[in-house]
Amino acid sequence: MIFTTLLAASAVVAPATIYDFNVKDIDGKPVALKTYRGKVLLVVNTASKCGYTPQYKSLQSVFTQNKSKGLVVLGFPANDFRAQEPGSDADIKEFCTENYQVTFPMFSKISVVSPTRHPLYDFLVKNSDKPTTEVEWNFTKFLVDRKGKVRYRFPSKAAPDSPDVVAKINELLAEKG
Repeated sequence: MIFTTLLAASAVVAPATIYDFNVKDIDGKPVALKTYRGKVLLVVNTASKCGYTPQYKSLQSVFTQNKSKGLVVLGFPANDFRAQEPGSDADIKEFCTENYQVTFPMFSKISVVSPTRHPLYDFLVKNSDKPTTEVEWNFTKFLVDRKGKVRYRFPSKAAPDSPDVVAKINELLAEKG
């Protein structure tokens, strides 16, 4: 009986929303994602040397056009696919700022694929509409509602400013948290 009670008390609780995670920003400072509570989040794994890298421009554009309505783009550099994000966090920050004038939050480089997948991406994948499918490439996008629930997942080829992605962003922005 005592053993069972101790076991139950030490059980790990699975994260319920994206707000249950803490990450490091591109400058290495800790960030609690609960900071973004009540916002619509477009979470993207990025890379500086990928064919989809020009999507930084449309990510910035979508962010600029919608931030006053409650959208935040969160960029997570990852070097999981053909080593297309080889630089340090400082290199990535400089690249994004100089080449794409990125002002949306960027975070420290992480892994987005198993077996080294960051717990945040484990949560995003498992709570998406494709819970058994790994992140397949750079610039995969997860759209999270104001309550912290993963609602949509878009492949790399879906540009952030494409009609499908914009329609889903507008849908979630119209919902009240």
